[in-house]
Amino acid sequence: MNEARSIKQNSLPDALPNFRNLGVTLRILLLSNAIALLVAVIKARGWQDFLLQMLQIIALLTPITLSSLLLLGLLQPWLYRLGYGRGVLAANVSVSGLALFVYYLGGELYQPDLDGAAYFDVLRCVSLSVAMCSLLLMYFRLRARGLSLSLEDAHLQVLRARIRPHFLFNTINAVLGIVRAEPKRAETALEDMADLFRMAMAEAQDLVLVQQEIQLSQQYIALEQLRMGDRLSVDWQVLDMPDDALIPVLLLQPLLENAVYHGIESLIEGGCIQVMLRRNGGTLQIRVGNPCPTAGGEPHLGNKIALKNIRERLSLLFDAEASYQVIRGADYYRVEITLPYVKEKRHDHNRTGFARLHR
Repeated sequence: MNEARSIKQNSLPDALPNFRNLGVTLRILLLSNAIALLVAVIKARGWQDFLLQMLQIIALLTPITLSSLLLLGLLQPWLYRLGYGRGVLAANVSVSGLALFVYYLGGELYQPDLDGAAYFDVLRCVSLSVAMCSLLLMYFRLRARGLSLSLEDAHLQVLRARIRPHFLFNTINAVLGIVRAEPKRAETALEDMADLFRMAMAEAQDLVLVQQEIQLSQQYIALEQLRMGDRLSVDWQVLDMPDDALIPVLLLQPLLENAVYHGIESLIEGGCIQVMLRRNGGTLQIRVGNPCPTAGGEPHLGNKIALKNIRERLSLLFDAEASYQVIRGADYYRVEITLPYVKEKRHDHNRTGFARLHR
């Protein structure tokens, strides 16, 4: 059986950041420039000197930062294999080497004097590069630890939003209604319900195979169809979806539950939920849409905890590379999610959950 990614196994993750992640890149650029601004303020003797100091620092910092991000992105798989401690050392050596190369490549731009002070400038350039790299890696390490705790809290919120008492009672009543007339169907329904609650009560997870999430969602729909009958139908469109694609656990099912509870259930004639999953290059696109009562109808009122939880988990897991959008119309409601195409890596148990995200 394919293993899901466990949060509890990574409660204190020590892993290098994903240098290929857009959010990580933006944070590095913002933090490095903030440090440069602070250094310029400390060294400046006035406003004009501050501008001069800032220009000098940025002129050296920008090529070093951009080339370091490119190099570390290329070396990322190798750095992960080294482990955290050696990976940090290798990253610092790479960044300091690039800093030294850029410094000499800049010629007179960075080396206006050829006396002994030039060697001091070289040492200062390398030392500052190592210090900045170490500070940024420490920041991402502390942030990863905070994310681990946040993901555990998010899982608890999933449980609170996921197990609604009326869903349990309605399902049991529906099973009781068919247990004598259709015993086989009643047995299947109880197995589906057991699978749903087993997943909800299982050890905290972050990513699972998309096919596993689809199967779980189909089991949920089968349970709802016991009591709603032909009023509820689902149009599944799974397009170009690789078998090794991973998505956050309990992502689809809460969206479907929201569509049933706030949409289909409120319509006398029922309706069809449109579910689309497809791969588009390096991203996965998920869309769940449903008809809903018009402005004059009376839809269920809910606290939308599950949808809020999905947004939070997407942000925690994928940072700026994931998006969540809600589109409302007069008689329809649609949720559109875009997230990176993350592949499952088998037979790899010596890294943390964040380090196992492979593209």
